[in-house]
Amino acid sequence: MNTLIISLLILLTSGLSTGKEDNDMRKATFGGGCFWCVEAIFERVEGVSHVVSGFSGGNVPNPSYREVTGGRTGHAEVVQITYDPAVITYDELLEIFWMTHDPTTLNRQGNDVGTMYRSIVLYHDKEQKEKAEYYKNKIEEEGIYERPIVTEIVPMNGFWEADEYHQDYFANNAEQAYCQFVILPKVKKFKEIFRDKLKEGF
Repeated sequence: MNTLIISLLILLTSGLSTGKEDNDMRKATFGGGCFWCVEAIFERVEGVSHVVSGFSGGNVPNPSYREVTGGRTGHAEVVQITYDPAVITYDELLEIFWMTHDPTTLNRQGNDVGTMYRSIVLYHDKEQKEKAEYYKNKIEEEGIYERPIVTEIVPMNGFWEADEYHQDYFANNAEQAYCQFVILPKVKKFKEIFRDKLKEGF
């Protein structure tokens, strides 16, 4: 029920978009728990050309994975998405983001606990900031979730790419237990809800 309401909300209000009409590729950056999960979902979205797992939102330049997961740098695990706005809009990316993780759990997703797993939108410009804040407020006003949304909406302050073995993690490690029991169910949920946004071959 929640996912249907969010879809309708974004569909009905996306006319507020002041998005540019050119075909320049754009970037969006989201964190919704372990970046392996978020990456696996957005790699399957039509109009998304590239997804990179990394770190942002912290106060230490070029952090290591060990430093981030140790909670010492303030960073979140995030993905940076390169997309074609002529195919997929930022509004639709926000829809996918909010519908494929729990934005009401503070500093955790499931069994992944810590500030590095917080729900976060890092905006690249004023328009992204306004859209993220607008939809967050509307979702809360509609009472879609019983608990408050805790998603941070903050300016992009640097992005550091994670080590190579973190990239395309689900595709390269599909048989591992974490992939089977944590990532795969999220991917299946995404495919069920967003059939019309799925890349051919997925």
